[in-house]
Amino acid sequence: MCRWLAYLGSPIWLEDVLVRPNHSLLDQGLLARDLFLPGDPIARQFPRSAFPTNGDGFGVAWRGRDGRLGQFRQIEPVWDSQNFRHLAAQISSGCFLGHVRAAPGGSIAEQNCHPFVMGGWMFQHNGVVPEFARLRRQLMMEVDPDLFPAILGNSDTETLFALALTLGLESDPVGALRRLIDRVERARRDAAIEAPFEATICASDGERLVTLRWISPDAEAPAPTLFSAAGPTMLRTEAGGEDRLPDDAQLVVSEPLELHWSPRTWHEIPNATIGVFRRDEEPEFLPIEI
Repeated sequence: MCRWLAYLGSPIWLEDVLVRPNHSLLDQGLLARDLFLPGDPIARQFPRSAFPTNGDGFGVAWRGRDGRLGQFRQIEPVWDSQNFRHLAAQISSGCFLGHVRAAPGGSIAEQNCHPFVMGGWMFQHNGVVPEFARLRRQLMMEVDPDLFPAILGNSDTETLFALALTLGLESDPVGALRRLIDRVERARRDAAIEAPFEATICASDGERLVTLRWISPDAEAPAPTLFSAAGPTMLRTEAGGEDRLPDDAQLVVSEPLELHWSPRTWHEIPNATIGVFRRDEEPEFLPIEI
């Protein structure tokens, strides 16, 4: 599975959460971990993640000058990119998304790397649309024709993004994501696909983060993990110190950014939940019912 994070708050350097923490997104690219309890050395030593290495590309997207969205993506492993380190140390933003990709069986191309940017929105995903090759045509046929020229890759995530925009992401992001889940689940049922639809998603217009955590109701496994942290969070750094995030910082992550994380700092977002994070407001968590 992939790993991602999203930040909203006062502007910070991208490296403050993408590079410097001792389990930053860069570190997760090398060794993503399953959920483990704080202080559990066995789980830390023997991670059980199905895809612990996320080396099939990476990317960042951010709200930049005059509110415009910026984007940088590469197919190289994130830990091997000096360009990424230099950019992360020079770009400051109050809203950005970062993603490291594992694509077993998928196409490794820059056009398939997250985050995607389209229609004034950023979008990223961890999970899988099961047997996407069978479902791709019918899902894409429902995408607004005006969006087709912006679809450059062949990943399930980019199709989900275009379909979410078609379903009203810009005007009603919560409703659009609910409708997106319902549409994929109906396609899965109609095709008699047994494998579950797994997803953690973040969509952002640069002013808010809209996230979801989901796995099909008939799945036996848990949903991909998702956590949030808010306020003046202290992050332990790779160098052995601590960095303090701004008082209004809000983070949503696939995996805590610290090796010895505390449930007092990192709060698990429940399955079948949409989270809406706005500036200077408490996050709102809403159920997904289909």
